[in-house]
Amino acid sequence: MNKDEIGGNWKQFKGTVKEKWGKLTDDDMTVIEGKRDQLVGKIQERYGYEKDQAEEEVVDWETRNKYRW
Repeated sequence: MNKDEIGGNWKQFKGTVKEKWGKLTDDDMTVIEGKRDQLVGKIQERYGYEKDQAEEEVVDWETRNKYRW
């Protein structure tokens, strides 16, 4: 998957990320921009989760949405 495909994929799924994690801001979404580690970090920051918990939520979201990074 090339960078353009990842970017398009991210734009498609960005709405589902905001539905799942409503505390993430538009600025957060710009920072994340399809980077999995950034998503995990922002979830930790906004929700006060431990890294393992944030990681589990992202894995669950990926599975449910069939999202590929």
